[in-house]
Amino acid sequence: MSADFSIKPIGTPVAAPVVQLASAAANDTVATELPPSQSVTAADISTRSRNDLQTSREALSRQVVVDRDAAAVVYQVVDRRTSLVVKQFPEEAMLRRRAYFRTLDLMNAERDPPAATDRRA
Repeated sequence: MSADFSIKPIGTPVAAPVVQLASAAANDTVATELPPSQSVTAADISTRSRNDLQTSREALSRQVVVDRDAAAVVYQVVDRRTSLVVKQFPEEAMLRRRAYFRTLDLMNAERDPPAATDRRA
């Protein structure tokens, strides 16, 4: 019996093959009887060019904000065109919760000063 508590792998890892499937939109297309000049096909997302990805990255800005009420640093990704927050960490609900509990802690600290721990005889 072993005295250590480390987890040891059993057997060898198996490499799973990577299969790329066509997008669901491309698979669900319906055959039409229109001439090719008038037909529309679903575009595959994987065929986007690097320029499309670059312009989408340029449309976003990243910023760091300090929320004083919650005493937290907030990381945001903002759309430059609309000035709307696309992603945020921590989320707004978490910041409100932190601000609420921080306010309660400050109110309790003002009301009840900490008890002295030094004892003098």
